[in-house]
Amino acid sequence: MDSSPISCKTLGRFFGVEGKRLQEQYVSHLSDFMSWDQAEHAQDWLLFPDNLGEYLSIDETSLSQGELYTIVTNKAAKGKKGALVAIVKGTESETVIKVLCRIKEWARKKVKEVTLDLAPTMAKIVRRSFPKAKLVSDRFHVQQLASEAVQEIRIKHRWDAIEQENKEMDLAKEIKKPWIPELLENGDTLKQLLARSRYLLFKKRGELDIVPKS
Repeated sequence: MDSSPISCKTLGRFFGVEGKRLQEQYVSHLSDFMSWDQAEHAQDWLLFPDNLGEYLSIDETSLSQGELYTIVTNKAAKGKKGALVAIVKGTESETVIKVLCRIKEWARKKVKEVTLDLAPTMAKIVRRSFPKAKLVSDRFHVQQLASEAVQEIRIKHRWDAIEQENKEMDLAKEIKKPWIPELLENGDTLKQLLARSRYLLFKKRGELDIVPKS
């Protein structure tokens, strides 16, 4: 259980032992949990100063039942052993800063760069905890903001197109002539194109189903 991702219940089946009893025995006797120096505060925070590196990431995540945790990781470990620097229950900046400042100041000042999202809370944590570090915005959050902005513009233009189409239909009805919508080169009306483009806007050029003109 120390080296493989296997539960006590699963392991108990192999040896004919009740899973719950094995778990209790493992925690109390087989593992070093009872003598672990972080056991007292493990539910609120964990800190691994030896995993600190020059390039870090900080983010918030929900681990169970919607509870948020702030996690600091060493990018050099690439998500493997030694990646976790700290995990703190909640996202309140002062609480996280208090935990991170348990790391020696000289070690925290060696951090050169921290990747984070665009939340002011995270920026405050980084500036206070790693005063020499450069703040780098996570590209995924930047892309998300850009996507939301483009979609907002698309929706505005679509409503404008719907309004214009309704006016044209009313006018055609008033003068008792059939309404013929203007079609674009691909056969769509402007309203239809703006509706379909919701998923087309962020496709790569090679993924678009466009037939070039001969």
